[in-house]
Amino acid sequence: MSRKMSRSEARGLAYSKELEGHLGALDSFTPTALGVLATASGIYTYLGVSSLLDNNGAMTFFAAVAYSIAVSVGIFVFWSFLMRLLPAVRTASARIGLLLSMGLGSLAIVAMSSWLNAAALAGAAAVEQHLAKTVQDYQGSLERSYQIATAGQGLERDVARVRQSFTDLSEQEATGNLSGLAGRGAVFRVLNQKADELSGLEAQIASQTPLVEERFAQGNVILSRMRALTVETGPVEARSVEFSEEAVRLAGIITELRQLSVAPLVQRAAQDLSQSVVLPQLDGRTEEDRIGQASTLESVLGVLGQRAETLRLAAEGVMGMTPPAEVAYTPVSAADAVILYAENFVPSWAGAIAIDLLPAVLVLILMVVQAAIRAGRDPVDLGDRLTMAELRAALVAARDVENAMDERDDAPETEDEEEDELRPENVEPLEKPAKGSGPRSV
Repeated sequence: MSRKMSRSEARGLAYSKELEGHLGALDSFTPTALGVLATASGIYTYLGVSSLLDNNGAMTFFAAVAYSIAVSVGIFVFWSFLMRLLPAVRTASARIGLLLSMGLGSLAIVAMSSWLNAAALAGAAAVEQHLAKTVQDYQGSLERSYQIATAGQGLERDVARVRQSFTDLSEQEATGNLSGLAGRGAVFRVLNQKADELSGLEAQIASQTPLVEERFAQGNVILSRMRALTVETGPVEARSVEFSEEAVRLAGIITELRQLSVAPLVQRAAQDLSQSVVLPQLDGRTEEDRIGQASTLESVLGVLGQRAETLRLAAEGVMGMTPPAEVAYTPVSAADAVILYAENFVPSWAGAIAIDLLPAVLVLILMVVQAAIRAGRDPVDLGDRLTMAELRAALVAARDVENAMDERDDAPETEDEEEDELRPENVEPLEKPAKGSGPRSV
């Protein structure tokens, strides 16, 4: 005799039956909703795959369609399995195994679908981000090259200062205020020689200034065009092609700016300034005059060495400046760009992953609800779990079975009578032995 059900058990049983009713209503459209999610993911997967394939022929189309269909079917089957099996298992080991399987399957879905969904959602924007970053890199390289070239042009002032000092000394020598011998003698010719050399170097540096400014202006024009390409409307693939052409031109401008730096030229000129001195023959009338000229020339050579060292250090300072970074534009696909700049497209990645892994939340909800149903139903005896409708259905089924058995008992046994008429009188029929007994002896 079954025990009487307590009030708490009755409430728990009613609660579990209420939840079962809700689940029955939700099961009517859950597969449809899961199919819609899988189909939507397949569509975005198709768009992502199409951006990766180079050819636009029929084979490429069918390949993209086949892949997207496979992804949709895989997602639907995977989550259908888990929504049925994971809430139904009871042991901890089974749950852990299925949860690990769900985690592994989720990683597989992200690998085969989610990143392609992100490429479809934000691929064009990611490519534009790549173009914008490349523009910034080229701008930094152009400005750094211009800065170094401008610093090299600044050496013109140092050269002019040294040249002016030798010009002033030659004028002093011409008036006799340097060696004491007025005129254009040996000392004057040495000073004038170096002043002329520096004057030629100064003119050469000055001739580079317009070229530097022209190249920098051309680079800025190209940069402006590249910036415009990053934000223009239209397919990003076509813009990327034109952007690549402009990038090649800008790289050439940057290379020319680096070559226009006059710092190496000034460094070599500074070395030649002190090492290549043509000393003229002393032309003093007396030995004392020639001794004075030799002493003055020695002093001039010392000053010449100091000025040359100053120029060399200034040129090496320019040459020691940090060179511009090597920049090269590398075209990327939408899928690659959305991975490279993933930190800038977190919402797109979240949406792409959520559309694939949202059924995992439904699986967890089903686990919680099924556990609550079992908690309210298991303590109650099986007979007490029947509802009035279930009990009425059971009684109707039992009555139908009883009526069928009564009709069978009331049916005429015509076949048995015919067998008795045909059976010989001296032959006793063999009966089938009862279960568990041995063979019947005749």
